[in-house]
Amino acid sequence: MPTKRVLILNHTQIQQKINRIAYQILEDNIEEQEIILAGVVSRGYRFALRLEKVLKEIAHFKITLAEIELNKDSSKLESSINIPIEACQNKVIILVDDVLNSGRTIAYGLGVFLNIPLKKLRSVVLIDRSHKLFPVATDFVGLQLSTVLKEHVEVVLDENNEPDGVYLT
Repeated sequence: MPTKRVLILNHTQIQQKINRIAYQILEDNIEEQEIILAGVVSRGYRFALRLEKVLKEIAHFKITLAEIELNKDSSKLESSINIPIEACQNKVIILVDDVLNSGRTIAYGLGVFLNIPLKKLRSVVLIDRSHKLFPVATDFVGLQLSTVLKEHVEVVLDENNEPDGVYLT
């Protein structure tokens, strides 16, 4: 039997969440000269691109976009970032991902920045499922969604000519 796919957020609702989060980021960093949006590959990075677009319209500070690649299946932190890690030193980092499930991705993403001094580190997710195994909390959340563990949340942003959406299967 095919899995039932339920639309949770459509394109317009996703954009509203992105706009709200962008304004929250602006308010949290109103005194800053630069922030770094660090998106986790692949959907977190797509989400970061959307945030960057809105922030460029409303914010005065410089926005640097970084792409973090993590091996989420590893029992130890294996990561890479597409900008020199030294470029993040003493800056505000906004770690961006699409869905917070167990917290492993956010925890591993935070690990990328542990060996350098930072001004501030914040995290953003579009959907927080509240099934944390790691003691992580996000600073900016689009939607808190209560689900059971066997359900899957899929975020579609600019993929395969499919309309934006957040789906529960």
